[in-house]
Amino acid sequence: MGPLSPTRTMRLWGPRSLGVALGVFMTIGFALQLWGGPFQRRLRQPWAPSPRPRPAAAAASCPPRQRLVFLKTHKSGSSSVLSLLHRYGDRHGLRFALPARYQFGYPRLFQASRVKGYRPQGGGTQFPFHILCHHMRFNLKEVLQVMPSDSFFFSIVRDPAALARSAFSYYKSTSSAFRKSPSLAAFLANPRAFYRPGARGDHYARNLLWFDFGLPFPPEMRAKKVNPHPPRNPNPPQMHVLPSGAGPRAQTLDPSALFHPVSTVVHGHIQPASPASLDLGSSSFIQWGLAWLDSIFDLVLVAEYFDESLVLLADALCWDLDDVVGFMHNAQAGSEQGLSVVNNDELTTEDQQLNARARAWNNLDWALYVHFNRSLWARIEQYGQRRLETAVAELRARREALAKRCLVGGEALDPKYITDRRFRPFQFGSAKVLGYVLRSGLSPQDQEECERLATPELQYKDKLDVKQFPPTVPLPLKTSRLLFPQ
Repeated sequence: MGPLSPTRTMRLWGPRSLGVALGVFMTIGFALQLWGGPFQRRLRQPWAPSPRPRPAAAAASCPPRQRLVFLKTHKSGSSSVLSLLHRYGDRHGLRFALPARYQFGYPRLFQASRVKGYRPQGGGTQFPFHILCHHMRFNLKEVLQVMPSDSFFFSIVRDPAALARSAFSYYKSTSSAFRKSPSLAAFLANPRAFYRPGARGDHYARNLLWFDFGLPFPPEMRAKKVNPHPPRNPNPPQMHVLPSGAGPRAQTLDPSALFHPVSTVVHGHIQPASPASLDLGSSSFIQWGLAWLDSIFDLVLVAEYFDESLVLLADALCWDLDDVVGFMHNAQAGSEQGLSVVNNDELTTEDQQLNARARAWNNLDWALYVHFNRSLWARIEQYGQRRLETAVAELRARREALAKRCLVGGEALDPKYITDRRFRPFQFGSAKVLGYVLRSGLSPQDQEECERLATPELQYKDKLDVKQFPPTVPLPLKTSRLLFPQ
């Protein structure tokens, strides 16, 4: 399904739905003024795959993109993407828009003033930064104060079911909703017993992707200043969805059925039986939000198809495949890296129910995920399935060769084995965060490259900070003064 433009959406809806859409449009319009609006950025050109293969002549006609905005979403494999951006920018002498510490005032919306060394641009003054990529809540208007409008905007999403597992483990001490719940299963069985909109840290507990993208929430999901603990409605109203391909008519569904949205994987495409538990107003609200994101982001990666996404990223940026070969970062022990698609048939009934409840509770994230999963596979069709499979196999072979050359054991290790502070990842939450130990006896050239590959995001940010803003006196590593999640 292609991007849903406002004009195309209006054609699909009848007069009654048009009234709902108008109200939603006014709400979104106000929000777009806040964000700067998609049309203050250049109109995004339709993507087309690069020539196949890329000889020197083709490379000359496709210069590497080096003005990049990466929205680093939480618990979605984004630390691994950040690692390759750190390495690429470091090797090519690019300047990063860096936070004073480790995040741009998150969970507050991004503000240009939080970029270290930022100065408001005068008329026609050259933007001083090449890459903006650290944690923020997206705010287009302010981003465009820092980065040129023709930058390449991209991000990454993850299945809300997998994201919920990772977030519960990592943010249990941070989110009041998670902290009060004995387990994720207990939380998802009755989330409103624990969750309160606007409570400290509870943005981690529901629709975290939607929040990170800076999108506004439908009225029923916003924090209410009056009566912050409303009683649960014993007779919830019927909910509506606008299924893909259903045209103007919304189908009325049994609310209980929405807690069991069965999804299957067919030829790499996720086919949901029920996209999300939304009323008609929320559905139109979501469609406008997704259309806006389509107008801003050049590419959205999908964590479950991480390697496929990296190949498409390299192609879109006119980068070499080696530029996107790297190691996984910030993976939790026992999670099996958490980025592969699992067939429903391989799950227990309890796990299937947990997944269904996680997707229904995080309904905005589920709609967002389904949308960008479809757009990724549409892009793969353009790129070519066989061509992609060949590139993915090559990427994995190069990653495996690098791991054997650089790493003790050839894989990520428990942090207890990592004694060098330069490579020990920040430990937070109940699960251990894995890291890497470099082999001894590496050549100087291999040592430099392997260090880049193994350095965690916080230490690499410190390294870039010192490089861009040299201190007058030597400073120790700052990772003992980390910015804890808020």
